[in-house]
Amino acid sequence: MIAVTSVEAQNRFGELIDRSQREPIEVTRRGRTVAYVVSEHDMKELVDVRKRREEAARWYAQYREKLAATPEAAALTEEDINRLVHELR
Repeated sequence: MIAVTSVEAQNRFGELIDRSQREPIEVTRRGRTVAYVVSEHDMKELVDVRKRREEAARWYAQYREKLAATPEAAALTEEDINRLVHELR
């Protein structure tokens, strides 16, 4: 990934758009990253990953709510939960 300053990005925007089809471009201002120029394909992948992560988090929250309603789950201690998690790894 290449990094360019915001001034360079303004002056070479067309070139950066073309280059972003091959790799993301990091835009910096005063030495700090402020933006990225990415291709449409890369952006769609990022949006898809975000959507899948949100769906997984929603599913997990619903699963936890359903599980918490069972008497067995209420009896579990933090130690029990940690042990079970480590056993599943």
